[in-house]
Amino acid sequence: MKRLLDIILSAICLVVFSPLFVICAVAIYLEDRLPVIYSQERVGLHGRTFRIYKFRSMRIDAEPDHEPRLLEITGDSRLTHVGRFLRNHHLDELPQLWNVLKGDMSFVGYRPERPYYINQIVKLDPRYMQLYAIRPGITSYATLYNGYTNTMEKMLRRLDLDLQYLHHHNLLIDARILLLTFVSIVSGRTF
Repeated sequence: MKRLLDIILSAICLVVFSPLFVICAVAIYLEDRLPVIYSQERVGLHGRTFRIYKFRSMRIDAEPDHEPRLLEITGDSRLTHVGRFLRNHHLDELPQLWNVLKGDMSFVGYRPERPYYINQIVKLDPRYMQLYAIRPGITSYATLYNGYTNTMEKMLRRLDLDLQYLHHHNLLIDARILLLTFVSIVSGRTF
């Protein structure tokens, strides 16, 4: 049932928000040219890797040595002006609707992480592997209450919250998380 709802809702959202996609793409292009979409390898259901899509919010040379770097929450110089606005309002996440439609992700789940960081997390807490039982999500309980993870401490705290979700999730909880996410975004709350 959850997968069916994901397909229907993501298809509707892709159509409804298509004007917003165009506005975001044009704004990115005008400030920093192409590409406007950024993709990155993440790990999801059953430990399989997939490409996550986002509107590009950082300069093209944000990781010149290809060494992953966590986002500095305040004042990261790699963010473009448009990118900072997109991140603050979570509009950079819109292309993940395509990931949901394809089946890589769900609307609600744990936030998928890069293999580089998963390897670090697993060394400290191997329970992370339990998350592979469900699809990762655009939003999560942990995102609402733990925010962006810019330190290993926050990643481990997020893991505890994600495991709580894993063991107790249902459609009602998902609906509540989606509603709280929507309210947070509309109200301008940073998380």
